[in-house]
Amino acid sequence: MPFPQFDRSRLRLLPLSRRTHDLKAEDVLKTPGGLREPFEHPALPTLARCLVDASQADRAVIFACGAHVLRAGNAPLLIDLMERGALGHLALNGAGAIHDFELALVGETCESVARYVAEGQFGLWRETGRINEAASAAAHDGIGLGEAVGRMIQEESFRYRDQSVLAASYRVQVPATVHFSIGQDIIHEHPGFDGAATGNASYTDFLIFAESVTRLEGGVFLNIGSAVMGPEVYLKALAMARNVAHRHGRRIARFTTAVFDLVPLGDTSREAGKSDPRYYFRPFKTILVRTVADGGESFYIQGDHAATVPALYDLVLDRLRATGFSAGGPSAES
Repeated sequence: MPFPQFDRSRLRLLPLSRRTHDLKAEDVLKTPGGLREPFEHPALPTLARCLVDASQADRAVIFACGAHVLRAGNAPLLIDLMERGALGHLALNGAGAIHDFELALVGETCESVARYVAEGQFGLWRETGRINEAASAAAHDGIGLGEAVGRMIQEESFRYRDQSVLAASYRVQVPATVHFSIGQDIIHEHPGFDGAATGNASYTDFLIFAESVTRLEGGVFLNIGSAVMGPEVYLKALAMARNVAHRHGRRIARFTTAVFDLVPLGDTSREAGKSDPRYYFRPFKTILVRTVADGGESFYIQGDHAATVPALYDLVLDRLRATGFSAGGPSAES
């Protein structure tokens, strides 16, 4: 006998204009050549070199980013790297896509969870639910969710589309994939949410991600502020890519990974024991140790994404200028 289900038709959705936003794009956006919070790390020059070398050799350069990477204002820097051909694949979790969508639409995002969950209004904003329309269109058209959301933002001329990483990926045809976990994001509350369509579109994005990972030999994978989505999606995709590579006598082993996060990890050269709480921080054991054990190298960059990502970006730009061109052709500033 089926269990009772919540009737979503009873929900009240309000327009985004009624919401108090905690973040305005104009207050946080980092611009190429703009002011920076001072940040240095000995691994960053090495990462910048590996990233540029990999992109110029047409190897995979993948960024898996949590939502705070965008909330910290890094979208213009990621967009510039995509346009230069120095970022070959951008993976976001569901919250990242939602923030990107709202910033493109109204130039603001983020709500007070404490306030709106108490009012029974958290996440129930009409315009944000249009991502569900993009998911249905993606499933119908056989494309990924990231491409469908980027297409909507770009083709419907959202007011702030120039600061959207998903719209940029659609314009320059760099894959940007969105990896939802159903029930985890606010748009899943909405009456218009179609679990089958979203699952289909997000799974298409997973397969696009896995195809990018097939080119990771000699490449770079950066996990920036994603404690679950990034390491877990990467792990499964790498297993698939290595399965096929091994059958054809090839290896995917010599590549560079890095984790950017706030957690103090100490020594990351070996896996922590199961009695150590660090063992359960997935980026540590998966990205920094296990998957590079056969010839790769890894780095851990501890710090706020508002400082670490711009610091890496600036070094990548320096490297591009030094080489005189990017993977996509002559650098715009060379």
